[in-house]
Amino acid sequence: MQNLRLRVMRDSDLDTVVTMNNAAVPAVNELDTDAMRALHALCDVALVATNRHGDVIAFLLSLANGQPYDSENYRWFEGRGVRHQYIDRIVVAASARGTGVGRAMYESVFERARERGASEVCAEVNVRPANPRSMDFHERQGFRVLGEQETKNNTVRVAMLSCAVDGVF
Repeated sequence: MQNLRLRVMRDSDLDTVVTMNNAAVPAVNELDTDAMRALHALCDVALVATNRHGDVIAFLLSLANGQPYDSENYRWFEGRGVRHQYIDRIVVAASARGTGVGRAMYESVFERARERGASEVCAEVNVRPANPRSMDFHERQGFRVLGEQETKNNTVRVAMLSCAVDGVF
């Protein structure tokens, strides 16, 4: 991870994060600045990675369980009644893929989950439209598929993933 730096996401990063997020659709859902600001406020892990010039090249947003987040995927994990840390989204710029920045961000999420006493870290990955790069990444990190669900009025199907906190990281 040469010349990469992880830091806490700032309000001043939100415009860049929204642009990166929306460029990654359909792997993540589109958000405007107000929606991103509201999501950011719910997160207990909100990170960006920057390059040596200070440009944001990746971001991650993660929430503890028990948040008033109106995401059908988050609610699916909430409904299981398991103390979890939910990764809502991660976006890594093409120039930063393969550098280990995604893994480093996930390590921070697992550390936060351990601090909170959560037993698992959860995420979802699109299976329709397919996101094989993300599925491969999650499998390498030790995530397993718990089930699948249709979302967004049956226009997207996602795999619901979980990894034990005492797992890979």
